[in-house]
Amino acid sequence: MELHLQITGMLLIVLAFVHVIFPKHFNWEKELQSLSLMNRQMMWVHTLFIALTVFLMGLLCITSPHELTDTGLGKKIALGFAVFWSIRLFIQFFGYSSKLWKGKSFETIIHIIFSLFWIYISGLFWIIYFNK
Repeated sequence: MELHLQITGMLLIVLAFVHVIFPKHFNWEKELQSLSLMNRQMMWVHTLFIALTVFLMGLLCITSPHELTDTGLGKKIALGFAVFWSIRLFIQFFGYSSKLWKGKSFETIIHIIFSLFWIYISGLFWIIYFNK
């Protein structure tokens, strides 16, 4: 289980750094112009804090796998992570329109990869929480 946590931690840190490309990839300079200054800045700030949260989750998984699997506090943290990633999995299917990926090869592959990733992460943390 600890190896799974360390691998997951590395993947989460990579995911956190992928957020750096979002503004350019999604053309935020142009796309967000119609938003108010407050809404534009909220996009930037929320993206930063999501990336920071994902990075810190990854760091915790890499540095403290034993504590996450074998302590009461670790299991409570695992429960929080399980809920967080399970909700993210739910959003993958019900928060985003299938029009964003359906019929588009690259986007469909990304959708499948991330769906599997959210399933894996959610399952890992649920297993840790329920494992005695």
